[in-house]
Amino acid sequence: MNDAVAEEDDNGYDRPSKSQLKREMTALQELGTALVELPKDALKRMPMTEDLADAVHEARRITDHEGKRRQLQYVGRMMRGLREDEVAALRTAFDEYRGVNKAATARLHWIERTREKLLADDAALTEFIRQHPAADPQEGRTLIRNVRREQQQAKPPKYFRELFQWIKDASAQADDGDDHDQTGNARADEDRDDDEA
Repeated sequence: MNDAVAEEDDNGYDRPSKSQLKREMTALQELGTALVELPKDALKRMPMTEDLADAVHEARRITDHEGKRRQLQYVGRMMRGLREDEVAALRTAFDEYRGVNKAATARLHWIERTREKLLADDAALTEFIRQHPAADPQEGRTLIRNVRREQQQAKPPKYFRELFQWIKDASAQADDGDDHDQTGNARADEDRDDDEA
């Protein structure tokens, strides 16, 4: 008799299984924890209820390990109390933030790899100028020479940072000029790096 009831519950059409409920609760708990870990400016853009926002801000403030753990559990309970549309809005905003963040990170990695290539090989500057015609080749050569000198003399990385900015500006001008997707370049570079490894 009990088996029949359990089977009917497991295969029932009107309510999810226990394991499904547990997965959903865990996902909400993880989303709540991710909210607590967001940078302040990103957190401001999250569509939270006032109660949830208060709980999240309190969790960010607590430094005691056990106190923080309890507060994160409370944030999870608050998340489970949200309506489906509120959770959906939060997930959408969080996914948008993560997507933007991934693109920005990929772009920074591309700039760093480009800087290393420019410093390692003089021919890389010619290729960079070919791909980014708005870039000033003389300025690029001077910056590369200054970075190499600064590294040999173990000086603070002033020109190293300026070269990063020069690459960033030149690639941004190319993006504006021909609607070029730099993150696509970054992914292509990563693929090539993987092939070479």
